[in-house]
Amino acid sequence: MKNINGVPVYETLREIIDPAHSCLVIWDVQNALVSRIFNKDEFTKNLKNLTSKLRGKMPLIYSKITLPPKGFASSWQYYWWMKMFNVSDPKDIPWFMAAGSKEMEIYEDIKPGDNDIIIDKATASMFIGTYFEYLLRNRGITTVLFAGISTEVGIESSARDAANRGFYPVVVSDCVSSTNAQMHENSLKILKNLLIVEDSQAILDNTV
Repeated sequence: MKNINGVPVYETLREIIDPAHSCLVIWDVQNALVSRIFNKDEFTKNLKNLTSKLRGKMPLIYSKITLPPKGFASSWQYYWWMKMFNVSDPKDIPWFMAAGSKEMEIYEDIKPGDNDIIIDKATASMFIGTYFEYLLRNRGITTVLFAGISTEVGIESSARDAANRGFYPVVVSDCVSSTNAQMHENSLKILKNLLIVEDSQAILDNTV
């Protein structure tokens, strides 16, 4: 580790993901998304192992897609949902992940523990419209590990936002997934050139 003007600069993975200043974000691991990813069995096995071994060593923070009330979505959201659900009229958009629905619930095998944190959010960034950054600053967290769904959407967006805010972003490569295998792989290739991408075994070898 180096130090410049009183600011520590981490160099090794072990320094970067030290549990004393790290947290794990489990992004949108909700039934509606888990059921649609290309590698469900491998993904859920890896993520269950990661969360079980990091729980109690660093904060685990779960995100949940929580849509705005009907009639309060943005023009862009309507446009995107029309494309996603292949409908030509906004009135025909199905009410995706409605409050209280089974599809909105976090996948049972990876459900939060009693001391884990759950944050509702309505965008593809953990930092927009939430108190996530406030929690990190209060706790002295400088590294955010990312796992969950989808790699090319919320994971990439939130990891980039973390870097832009001065945090060390670490994407756990075998604990992120997508409905589209090619998009998932493309996103990881891009992120490897910009941020930190490591598999779960490397994470555990340097934290447990």
